[in-house]
Amino acid sequence: MSNQDIQVAALGLPHHLPATAAARGAISLDDVPLNAFHVKIAGLTFGAHFTEGFALGTIGYALASMNRQMPLDAFWMGMVGSSALMGIFIGSLVFGWLSDRLGRQKIFLLSFLIITAAAFAQFYVRSPLELCLLRVLIGFGMGGDFAVGHAILAEFSPRKHRGTLLGSFSVVWTVGYVIANVLGMHYADASPDAWRWLLASAGVPALCVLVLRMGTPESPRWLHGKGRIAEARAIVTKYFGPNVTLDVADDDHAPAPGGFMRLFKPDLIRRTIFNCAFFVCLVIPYFAIYTFLPTILKAIHLNHDSGADFLLNGFLVLGALIGIWLTIKLPRRVFLIGSFAVTCVSLLALSLLPGSASAGMIVAFAVFTLTMSAFSNLVGVFPPECFPTEVRACGVGLAIACSRLGSAVGTFLLPLGIVHLGFQVTMMVLAAVLLIGMIVSIAWAPETRHLTLNQASGA
Repeated sequence: MSNQDIQVAALGLPHHLPATAAARGAISLDDVPLNAFHVKIAGLTFGAHFTEGFALGTIGYALASMNRQMPLDAFWMGMVGSSALMGIFIGSLVFGWLSDRLGRQKIFLLSFLIITAAAFAQFYVRSPLELCLLRVLIGFGMGGDFAVGHAILAEFSPRKHRGTLLGSFSVVWTVGYVIANVLGMHYADASPDAWRWLLASAGVPALCVLVLRMGTPESPRWLHGKGRIAEARAIVTKYFGPNVTLDVADDDHAPAPGGFMRLFKPDLIRRTIFNCAFFVCLVIPYFAIYTFLPTILKAIHLNHDSGADFLLNGFLVLGALIGIWLTIKLPRRVFLIGSFAVTCVSLLALSLLPGSASAGMIVAFAVFTLTMSAFSNLVGVFPPECFPTEVRACGVGLAIACSRLGSAVGTFLLPLGIVHLGFQVTMMVLAAVLLIGMIVSIAWAPETRHLTLNQASGA
């Protein structure tokens, strides 16, 4: 008996069952109805994004509290604020590459083992350098989870619901981020060590996700791409039924070549550049502004109005929910290009309004927040829909790596920019970044709304 037959038998399925099902008329995995297993996989990836949003959201208010116990200059504020993003840059490249070679399931677990351990360890830091290193490690795990989480959910999801499920990442991430902000507002100054509890609290949801992920099956699309056809069929049959098959033309093909170099072949290079560029241009303003939200509100003289914090965090959640609906209703290109335009104009307005125009600044900031949160859903949709299975995790990982490198640089430079250039010029620079994102999207954004995953290749 072959290794594949042994693994199929371990699942409790007869080896001949998929062929029999095919004779009765099969349903493609891309068109299977949504079932409980889809909900479970979505829940595991959503829980991860909640944890990641929470872990990144704690840092802004924790830094303000930590600064009173360990005084930080602008350099260390930027370093600590951007450290997790630098870790995501490395982790998404390393784990994206490993995921396409070793499988999705292994990285699905390992990434959260790293996040959980490093999150709890933040409680014991004694210097900004130690905190930086731990948050780089947290980001390293997050990078792996971003790459493999998007890939594994895309590969299990039916085409009809893929946009909703992938777009919902942003909603759950935003909820985690906002909850962290609310906790920070109320408890960061409760005691001298409150910032330690705030940072370490991210380990609680991380541990829950880690435990629940145990036993997750491997992606059948990945198995098929590696030539492990019987295992792929067995998983599809077990979780979706005997009449469901992978939508592939040839079960006997040789495993397709993967790796980062594949992303720069003529059929994929335009999509690779587009996904990296639009992602970078979207997240630079997002992370730079919301990592240092208290600093931004102080710069526009809204720091004494606690309602501004709640209003903007409320718009983050509302925008993410609206974004799911718009992802379903609008063509991907229209949603992306229009959102870049609105956020660019909003930041320009914020930079040009006089300091006395508090109401106008709140409106401009609210429009920016609502729109930015809404079209952030597309960062979970475009990359996995643009790349074929053999390089999906590499493609998603590369896009995430580029985005986090850009956002890390932006987050590091924002406090320095406000100090040396002033608030207005700094906002103009961020508006220019959004303008570049709009131009790139007009030129290269594909329309992926109705594609199957097997069509996710080519220009």
